Order: sequence, then structure tokens, then C-alpha cells
Amino acid sequence: MKKNMIKIAAGTAAVLLMATSAHAGYTMKKKVGDVDTKLTMFGFAQLEAVGGEGMQIKYAGSDAKADTNLAFRAQRIRLGWKYVAGKVRGKVFLDFNQNHSDQKATDGAAVPKMIKDAFIAYKVHNAFIPKLGVIKMPNGMSFTMPGWNLDIAERGFDKSLVLERNMGLMISGRGIGFKGNKVNGFEMGHERPWKGFGYDVMIANQANRSQAAKSSKMGGNSYAVRGMFDYTEKLHFEASYALSENAGGLDPVTAALPANAGLNENYSNINLGIDSNLGKLSLKAEYTTAHNIIGIKDYDEQTFTATAGYFVMPNFELIAKTIQGSAQKGANAATTKLGNTYIGFNLFLSQPHSDFSRKSKRMRNQQKVVFNYIATNGSGASEGADKWTGLSGYRANAFIAQYQFKF
Repeated sequence: MKKNMIKIAAGTAAVLLMATSAHAGYTMKKKVGDVDTKLTMFGFAQLEAVGGEGMQIKYAGSDAKADTNLAFRAQRIRLGWKYVAGKVRGKVFLDFNQNHSDQKATDGAAVPKMIKDAFIAYKVHNAFIPKLGVIKMPNGMSFTMPGWNLDIAERGFDKSLVLERNMGLMISGRGIGFKGNKVNGFEMGHERPWKGFGYDVMIANQANRSQAAKSSKMGGNSYAVRGMFDYTEKLHFEASYALSENAGGLDPVTAALPANAGLNENYSNINLGIDSNLGKLSLKAEYTTAHNIIGIKDYDEQTFTATAGYFVMPNFELIAKTIQGSAQKGANAATTKLGNTYIGFNLFLSQPHSDFSRKSKRMRNQQKVVFNYIATNGSGASEGADKWTGLSGYRANAFIAQYQFKF
């Protein structure tokens, strides 16, 4: 494994040395016969100092109380490449902070967790782009945006309800109904300020990379469908529905429940999101309602998320994001509530543009310092009968200071 890692690093270094363009990654171009090909290398790292009692009791099942005054970690260390040859597209994206030596038979993505994306696509038309491989399922507005392009230092606890990445077939379209839209075929979310409609339809293996669908056997499929509408960067709206069969892990051969699997209902969720970029001000809102979490009948959770950012200066943005959740673990169980509110700022170390368009904000995010203080609220932050029964979330205050660089 060490030899393979060395080969990957050496190959990456060679590509960077031979690169001819440094915009949005490092690109090599070559003509193969009559076809123009392009290979782009890209990557990013997020290095952090974290602390607070919340770092010890982030998840609902943990009762640890000890404070973490200060600790250091890497949230993501990723390297990837994109390949274009005519209408063909291919992408591989690796996370060196994830397990790279084991692939469990129960993993619907069918590859080690180190592999975040590995797919091939064919751009027939802006309105019809099939993709096959490991890819984010089209479920959750904030989840399908890149991890380096977040408003805060991490994804909130609503991320645990989406179907995550999976191995399957997805058909997509963007910018339908208007002319002049640039669609490259790699899109997972709403990367560009299009005009018009968009959609994604995906069928895949069981979504057991998701925290909400812990299927223990390959006994079913997962499905997701998403529709969206964009009118420049001032308005983006999307809605998605997703389902993963046998979310509790019923063995399709023996029809028996594995130990501690709970019941075996299909897990499903509905997600709604709206995003507006208004120059210095950006606003987002998102709602998710989930049903039969980990296959347990009537184990439900709902989350509402609101985000606001404002540029005080071209290189300094104030940010606030609140996630408010309610959970009920069974039809007769009590409803518990939890809120996590992130308050802080983004300091942009590389500031190549003076305007505040979505494209300029993405460029700013390539090198930045993020600080977030996470405050908790709701009955679920306490102990006893009111303790939070949702999948994840901070139950005590915490902070994150992050340095991110991307190429």
C-alpha cells in the first residue's frame, strides 16, 4: 500500500510539473487522433484546530463529558482528476483521510471509502448526460455542493439524512429551456448560475454509506430524483425525493434480521432547498424530512437550515448558519429537539476578484481561514428522557478554526 501511495504522489508531482494552466486545477491538453483531450488535476486540504465539550458529545449515542480544550485534526485531504475526450468525461476523487485498505461487502458503493467519486459520463446534450459509477446521489442541496465550497467549516447534522455517495447510474440535465448555458457534464449540484430547469434521476445499490440507511446485506436498491430551477445566481430552487430499500439490513436469502438491526422498513426522505446570491449578501434555506431511519418504523427526523453571509470587505465575510431539528424514535416515542448554530467568519487569503458573483466566491474559497463557534439549543442538549434521539449533532458548545487550501 505504501508503494502505491508513493506512485500516486509521484504521478501527481509529475502532472503538476508538466501543467500548462493553473486555473481551477492544473491542466494538460493533448490531441488523440481527431479528438481533443484534457486532463485536470485538483485537490484540497482542510486542517483544523477544534475544542469544546461538544467535540466529545457530538453524536446522540455518546455520553462523554470531558472537555476538549484544544485538538488538531484534518477534516479532508483530497486529490482528484477529471478527463475530457470529446463528449466523454471521467472523474476520480480520493480522500487520503479515509480508509483505503478495506471494502466491506455491505458497502453499496462497492469501493473503499477513500474513493469519493469514480465515474464516467457522456454528454449527449445539456439536457441528457448519463453517468455510471460512484457519485453523490442527487439528494440534499448543501450536500451536493463541493466540500471545499461550504459556507462554514463543515456540513451540519442535516447531512446525516441524505443518501450520500453510491454506485449506480444517474441521468442529468441542466439549463433546460434557455440558451447560452455552459454545462460540462461533471455537475453534481448547482455549480453555475444557469437559467432554466435541471434534473437528476439515479438508481444505485443500497445507500449504506448514509448514516440513515445501515443495510447490512446487499438486498435492494436506492433511488433518488431531483428537480431544480435557476434564474441566474439570484435564485436557485430544488426538490428531491430519495429512498433506500431494506434500510435495517434484512438478509434477502434467509429473510432474517441480523443482530441489533432493528426493523427493516424502507428509508425515505424529502429535501427542499433555495439559494440566492445577492452580491455581498447570500441567503440559503433548506428543509429535510426523513422517515423510517435505519429501517426502524416511524423513526423520523426533520431539519430546517438557514444560512446568511455578508461581505464586510472583499476578503472578509461574516457568516451564520442555524440547523434546527426534531426527532421521534417510534410512533409512541417522545419528540426531542436540537439546534446547532454556527457563528463566525471566512477570511480569504487569496482574493483574485473584487466582485461578489458566485464564481468569484468560489475562487476566493481556494485559500481561506474559517472560524466557527457552534452554540447548541433545544431540549435534546440535555440528558435523560429529553436527550436528542436524532442521528447526529452537537449537544454541547464547540468551536472549529480551519485553514483550507485548494488548487
